[in-house]
Amino acid sequence: MTEGKRPRSFVRIPRRPRTSREAPSPPHEDRKSAPPVDASSHLDEGHHSERIVIPRHERAGPTKSPLGVELREVRYGSTARTPYLRVVPRQLSFKSVAPGYISATEIGSRPRGRLERLVQAIKGVVLGSPFATARIAEERLTKLKALAIFSSDALSSSAYATEEILLILLLAGSNNLHYALPIAGVIALLIVIVTASYRQTIRAYPSGGGAYIVALENLGRGAGLTAGAALLVDYVLTVSVSVAAGIAAVTSAIPGLHDFRVPLGVSAIALITLGNLRGIREAGTLFALPTYFFILSMSTVIVVGIVRVAIGDAPGSLLHEAPPERQMLATQGLTLFLLMRAFSSGSAALTGIEAISNGVPAFKSPEVPNARTTMTAMAGILIFLFLGITFLTSRFGFVPEEDETIVSKLGAEVLGRNVLYYGYQVATALVLFLAANTSYNGFPPLAAILARDRFLPRQFSFRGDRLAYSNGIMLLAAAAAVLLAAFGGEVTRLIPLYAFGVFVSFTLSQSGMVRHWLRVKERGWKTGLMISALGAAATAVVAVIILGTKFTHGAWLSVLMMLLLMGMFALIRRHYDWFQAKIAVDPTSLPAGVPPAASVEHGAPRDHVIVPVDGVNKISCGAIAMAREISSMVSAVHVAENRDEAERFAKEWERNVPDVPLLVIESPYRAFVAPMLAYLERLDEQEDQRITVILPTFVPRHWWERILHNRDVLRLRPFLKGRPGLRVVDFPYQLYEDRPPGSRPPGSAPSD
Repeated sequence: MTEGKRPRSFVRIPRRPRTSREAPSPPHEDRKSAPPVDASSHLDEGHHSERIVIPRHERAGPTKSPLGVELREVRYGSTARTPYLRVVPRQLSFKSVAPGYISATEIGSRPRGRLERLVQAIKGVVLGSPFATARIAEERLTKLKALAIFSSDALSSSAYATEEILLILLLAGSNNLHYALPIAGVIALLIVIVTASYRQTIRAYPSGGGAYIVALENLGRGAGLTAGAALLVDYVLTVSVSVAAGIAAVTSAIPGLHDFRVPLGVSAIALITLGNLRGIREAGTLFALPTYFFILSMSTVIVVGIVRVAIGDAPGSLLHEAPPERQMLATQGLTLFLLMRAFSSGSAALTGIEAISNGVPAFKSPEVPNARTTMTAMAGILIFLFLGITFLTSRFGFVPEEDETIVSKLGAEVLGRNVLYYGYQVATALVLFLAANTSYNGFPPLAAILARDRFLPRQFSFRGDRLAYSNGIMLLAAAAAVLLAAFGGEVTRLIPLYAFGVFVSFTLSQSGMVRHWLRVKERGWKTGLMISALGAAATAVVAVIILGTKFTHGAWLSVLMMLLLMGMFALIRRHYDWFQAKIAVDPTSLPAGVPPAASVEHGAPRDHVIVPVDGVNKISCGAIAMAREISSMVSAVHVAENRDEAERFAKEWERNVPDVPLLVIESPYRAFVAPMLAYLERLDEQEDQRITVILPTFVPRHWWERILHNRDVLRLRPFLKGRPGLRVVDFPYQLYEDRPPGSRPPGSAPSD
C-alpha cells in the first residue's frame, strides 16, 4: 500500500523497533494509573498486522469516553512496511438515552456464562436470534394470517363435530341418524348468535383478554376467575383433542399406525410448540398454508359431493337422506335426553370461536375492524363446512366406524382412494394438528394477564427471546401431552371433557357484556344489549345441557380442574397480597427509613456502592440503608424492559427517594444479568473507587415461594464473585420477622 492511496481511517505512525530494554506493560490491577500506551511499542516486525486493545482513559487528549475501550489495528504498508494505526469503533454495550437512563444493546444483552452461552447458541439455531421488545409491533398479524392462526381450532372442529353427533344418535340405532342434520342446523344458529355477541365484545374490549377481562370488570372477581379457569382448561383440552383427531385422520389413511397414536400425538405437540416458540408472526406464516389448504380441499369435496347428489349420483337426494350403509341395532331408546346429548357433543363445533376476541391486540391496525371482519369470515366458513359435511353424510348414508372417520369416508366416496384423497387427508390431519395452535395463541396471553393480576406466578408474564410467552407455551404443551397420554389419544374419550369450559366462558362473557351495556349506554347500546342477552341465554342453556348429559361421562373432570385452578388462583393471590403488605413502606416514613450517608473524613469515598432495585419497598430501602452505612457514594440501578416501565419507575423513585441517584437500564432483549454485568464492568473501568454491589433479596421459608418469585439478583452473584477490585454484599431480608429496614440482617457479611 503506497502513501498516496492510504485510506483515511489509517494514521501513519513512525516504526520503532522493539528492544529488550523496553519496560513491560503495566499489570491489570494498576491499569487505572498507568501512563498512556505507545501503540508502536506493541509492534512486532515479524507480523504484517496485530490487533491491540487500548483503554480510552490510557490515551492522551480530551476524547475520554465513558463507553469503555475501542479496538485498534496496526498494519504495515505493502511496500515501505510503514505501520499504520487503524481505529475501529467498538461495538458498544449501551447507548445513552437521557441523563440517568441508558439502553442496553444486543451486545450488552448477550449471556456471559459458558452454560448460558451454550444454551443461547442452541436456542439461536432452533428458534432464531432474539427479538427486541420494540419489534413486537412488527409481530402483528394481517387478516389472512390471523384467520389461519385464530380460526384453525373452530374450522377444524367441523372435521369431527358431525361424527360426534352421529356416535350418540347411533345408540338409538342407525335408523335415527337422520336427526343429525336438524341438530347441526340448531348448532349453526348458535354459531351465528355467539359470533354476533363476540363482535360486540371486540368493539367494547379491544385490549383483548376475552371472557376473563369482561367478567372480571363487570361481574366481579369470582366470575372473572371462573371464566379464566374455564378458558385455561379448555385451551389444554383443545390441544389434546385436536392432536388426537389429527392422529385419527392419519391412522384412517394408514391403519398400521393405529397403535402408535400416543407417541405420534406427543411428537405433534412438540412440533407445534417449537413453531410457536419462534414467535407469533413466524407461526402465522408456517400455519397459514395448511389452514387454507384444508379450507380449499374440504370445500372442493363438499361442492363436488353436492353436485353428485343434485345429479342423482348418490344414494340420497337433495330432499331425502339415504338409508344407512349398514344397520346398527339400538342399545337405548330415542329420548329427548339422547337428542340433547347429541346436541352437546356437536357443540364442540363452537370451540375456539372466542379466540379472535381474546387476541385483538395481535392484529395489525386498525385492530377492531380487522378482528370483527376476521370473526365474521371465520363463522361463515365454519357454518359452510359443518353443514356441508353433515348434509353429505346423510345423503350418502355414512355410519361411524372405529377405524375410519366420517370425513375420510366422505373424501373416499367423492374423490376415490387416489392421490387427491390422500392429499385431502393430509390437509385434514394438518389442520387438526394446527387447531391446537389456537390454544397456543390463547393460553399464554391469558396466563400472562392472570400473572400480571397476581393470580399466577409472575414468570408467566415474561416474554421469551422471540417475544412469545414462552413459559405459558411450555406449560400448555406439557399439560396437553399428559392429558393425551392419559386418555390413550382417543378422541371419543376426550370429547366428554370438552366444550363445558367453553360454554361457561361464553355465558360469563356475554353476561358481562349485558352488564357493560347497561352501565355504559353508549351509542348502539340497545342493539348490543339484545345481542349479548340472547348470546348469554343461549350459551347458558347449552352449558347446562353439556353438564347434565356429560357429567358422568367425563365432564366432572373438567369441573374438578376448574375448581382446582380457582383454588390455586386464590392461594397465589393471597401470597402476593401478603408479600406486598410485608414489604410495603409508608412514603411519609421514607426519610427515617433511609438514613443519611456515612461521613467521609479523608477526601473522596473509597467505595462506590451499587444497589439493584426493583421497587420502592422495605427490601430495597433496607439495602440502600446498608449501602449508605458503607459509603456516601451510593447509586441505585433498575433494569426495565421498556421505556414506559423505565419512566414510571424513575418518577416513583424520584418522588420517594430523591436523595439517592438512580440509573435506569432499559433492556430491550429482556435480560437482567448481562446488562448489569456490562454496566458494572464499564463502571469498574471508569472509576478509581472500589465497586461494591449489594444484592437485596428476601429469604423464603417455603419451597413454593421460590417458584412465585424469580429473585433475579441472585443470578448475578456467581458472575460477580472472584472479580478483582469488586466485592459483593448479600442483603437477605427476613420476611417472617419484622426488622427495621436500616438494620443489617444476619448472614449479610460482604464477600470480596
